[in-house]
Amino acid sequence: MKLKNKFIFILLVAFIFIFIGTINSKAGSLYLNKLEFDVQINNDGSMDVTETWNINISSTNTLYKTFQTDISKYSGITNVNIKEVAYGTEKSFIETAEWAYHVKSGYYYGTANKDNNFEIGWGVGLDNSKATKTYKISYTVKDAITKYNDYSELYWQFIGKDFEVSAKKINGTIILPASVSNKEDIKVWGHTEGLNGEIYATDNNKIEFELENFKAGRFVEIRTLFPTNLIISSGRIKNGEILQTAVSEETKWANKANAKRERQEWIDNNLISIIFGTILLINIILIIIFVIKMIKYIKKLKTLKKYEPEIKLKYFRDLPDENITPAEAQRILDMKTTLNTYTPSVFGKIFSATILDLALKGYLKIEQEKPQKGKEIIKIIFIKDIDDKLKENEKHILEFLKKASNNENEMTLKKLEKYIRTHTTATESLLKNNYSKTEKQLISEEIIDKQMQKEYNKYRNIQTGYIVSTIFLLCFTFIIFIIPAIFLIINAVLCGKIAKKLNVLTQKGIDLKEKWKGLKKYMEDFSLLDKREVPELAIWEKYLVYATAFGIADKVIKQLKIVYPNFEEITTGIATYSYMGIIMNSNFSSSFSNSITSSMSSAYSSGYGGGGGFSGGGGFGRRPVAVAADDKQLILVKRDIPF
Repeated sequence: MKLKNKFIFILLVAFIFIFIGTINSKAGSLYLNKLEFDVQINNDGSMDVTETWNINISSTNTLYKTFQTDISKYSGITNVNIKEVAYGTEKSFIETAEWAYHVKSGYYYGTANKDNNFEIGWGVGLDNSKATKTYKISYTVKDAITKYNDYSELYWQFIGKDFEVSAKKINGTIILPASVSNKEDIKVWGHTEGLNGEIYATDNNKIEFELENFKAGRFVEIRTLFPTNLIISSGRIKNGEILQTAVSEETKWANKANAKRERQEWIDNNLISIIFGTILLINIILIIIFVIKMIKYIKKLKTLKKYEPEIKLKYFRDLPDENITPAEAQRILDMKTTLNTYTPSVFGKIFSATILDLALKGYLKIEQEKPQKGKEIIKIIFIKDIDDKLKENEKHILEFLKKASNNENEMTLKKLEKYIRTHTTATESLLKNNYSKTEKQLISEEIIDKQMQKEYNKYRNIQTGYIVSTIFLLCFTFIIFIIPAIFLIINAVLCGKIAKKLNVLTQKGIDLKEKWKGLKKYMEDFSLLDKREVPELAIWEKYLVYATAFGIADKVIKQLKIVYPNFEEITTGIATYSYMGIIMNSNFSSSFSNSITSSMSSAYSSGYGGGGGFSGGGGFGRRPVAVAADDKQLILVKRDIPF
């Protein structure tokens, strides 16, 4: 990837992140202010759970949570019920038997989904609005407790990693089937990736846990052991002991968690120093890199010597080279572009000038009709077929004209304008390919130095990259990298100077450029000069071709009308395919050249990008909120282990 493209890519990525952030602020969203779990463990090994959600909802019609099917963890989910709590009263939802992607407001289901997992879903009816709601979701988990010889165990993930909603606060209360004689007989552990929770046995039959600033995509898992005699019966009984296994596992995870906390604590205590040191280091590295580049550019600049024209000219009355096409003459005068294509406004003038030149060469004829009513009609009539006497860029334009006429013998200017506006791809291709053909011609004619042109484009691209990088640094890092930004600006200026001093034009090209500049200046000022210096009128047909390419045709025509007030009386001997009569007696320049330029600009604007596709936006029709039944990635949070 070229340097310029890399810088542009980085800038686009930055803008995309900003854009995505803007979209997210407008799209549908969910956020839990508080999520409470009230859990009652029953002596038959089941578990009654009530979840209370205080949730901000935007552009959402259905909420749901999923329990992954896992017979090693539980036997099933029953007794599902949904209620909305508002103004101190509870309103029950109506149960439906079937799973649905969208659920009608006030209805709920609790059944297997298409993935064969158990799912609870309820309709909230906020497709195009937002509100803060409170819901109670209750259900029974059958055989949630595993009964061992020494202890009974609850090992349950209350929130799975596929839970899509962040929460400000989560807390839960777990009530045992009966009280224990000694609170130390209750063992508790909690797991979460954020390591920001706490869990305690707060009474002889009660366990409480809480955590704040929960982020979506993480999990909350509780593990507790309590005396096995509290469970009378269970569908999951194992002949063995669990205490030592659990303590061993949890101790290992606790050590990892504590080490992680210590690292995080060290980072938090040294964060300012780390940030400052990192910024300073990056600044130093960037400054070193840019200073080395700057020195390299300065040395390069000192070795360059710009070609100068052999003869300095203020005016040049003759055509520097009659074989030069309008596109070539324009390019010789303007070597600044690095876009590898023409702008619509520039090519509109070249295109018009080439049509006039083709008329002079006998390939086309331009006629004007003046109907009694309506606007004047300008016609382009095809006289000769394309042959090898034309240069490639001229053939290219003539081919385009024939295609625009649908291979008929003539067409109106209006038809040409319409074709240009409605065939955007063809017009874009015309601009790019004609530019390329003109460049190749100038290289083959030893007017442009191919190697120097590559180097010129390289330094212009580097200069653009420096400018984009400077804008990026100043916009997104403010003054943090101000010194590197200063060196970026210096390097951009140096690259610009190098590009300007490179001899893209050969000595032959420089001399031709001086003559074309002199001719352009002469055409702009000739009415102010001695009339003896003014050439014959017939010569102006050729001059006006290049005046059109240079964008000064209107000015030249005004001067011609001043110098030749009796034009109609002296035009008898002008060439057969002359357009001088049309030019001098109408608003030809405005009607023709400006119309073509306008059409080019319109086509290029509407066609820019080369294609299109679907786009979409808006809120979430349904938000998947799942609770996984098991997750093997466990990290210990603060815990109460009474031994």
